[in-house]
Amino acid sequence: MCTRVVWPDANGSVIVGRNMDFHMDLLTNLWKMPRGMKRTDGANGTLTWTSKYGSIIATAFDLIATDGMNEEGFAGHILWLVESDYGKPDANATQLSQAVWLQYYLDNFATVAEAVEWTKSSQVEIAQLFDPTGHLVPTLHLAINDATGDSAIIEYVEGKPKVYHSRDYQVMTNSPTFDKQLELVKQVEGLGGDKPLPGSTLASDRFARASYYVAHQVQPKTQIDAMSAMFSIIRNAAQPFRTPEPGKPDASQTIWQVVLDLTNKRYAFESTTRPNIVWVDLDKVSFNEGTKVLKLDLVGRLALEGGVTGDASHKFTDPGELTEDLLAVGLDALELVARKQDEFAKVKKAVQELVGTHTPA
Repeated sequence: MCTRVVWPDANGSVIVGRNMDFHMDLLTNLWKMPRGMKRTDGANGTLTWTSKYGSIIATAFDLIATDGMNEEGFAGHILWLVESDYGKPDANATQLSQAVWLQYYLDNFATVAEAVEWTKSSQVEIAQLFDPTGHLVPTLHLAINDATGDSAIIEYVEGKPKVYHSRDYQVMTNSPTFDKQLELVKQVEGLGGDKPLPGSTLASDRFARASYYVAHQVQPKTQIDAMSAMFSIIRNAAQPFRTPEPGKPDASQTIWQVVLDLTNKRYAFESTTRPNIVWVDLDKVSFNEGTKVLKLDLVGRLALEGGVTGDASHKFTDPGELTEDLLAVGLDALELVARKQDEFAKVKKAVQELVGTHTPA
């Protein structure tokens, strides 16, 4: 699920594309987050901060930042990785809930180098969101990139961050882990091997296609050329709507894609189900401390006919204190469950032992 591509030398601009692949609508809206917001880690409460940079984020259910860019041209992208192993966070360790993982990076860093240094020095641990109903528990990895063209992939193995940091790391998809993806892609013609360019929806195949096409781009003449080229690359790595495949009851499909110009600070969004393109020019948005958190309603207003389209930089609106309060309660609930996962696991086990696991005849 999901693909991220960086084009670090698009005639002087750094262009990034990203697909969001999921088996259901995430009701994604865009939000403007100003500087000066006070936040906590959502885990053990020991890490607190005040945002240094404002950002534009794309959310899941208006609760979790899944993608975004800050006013310095630093961007981050949350993708799925089944192999993620966060371990059991140490109560005394630096922690971040999955719910605020990306937001912390957007709030605090202007460059990938800064983010990588902090990640390695802090050895930050990730508190996984826990679903007591037994549904999918998020297993995620993080891609970050900046306006210099630098890039890094952060994955968790045996509870610790594994950081892959290089301007050359332009593509990230999903399974297997990034080190194995780098080896697999060498088998493809044009990327070191002799196998034909693959065409399936497998993460390794999408990794190969995105790697090939971003490496075989002509230099764009304009920003529109650059962003259009990236849209073509990311669409080529998209997953179509389809019936579930054997062994994959929750077949992912691309529900939206974004293209970012980190140099000129433009964030463009395209929905698969509400197919109008909108973009935000961060230079037209005020991120000053004390300004309000604002929302661009894409779920309600991104309609094919009569909906918002084009430059939406000035179309963000105040969601109101009631909405903000409700969202804060929802996020608090997610983080509470994350902190109480051991207790939930014990309750679930006790209930299963009490009622048994046999299905009725």
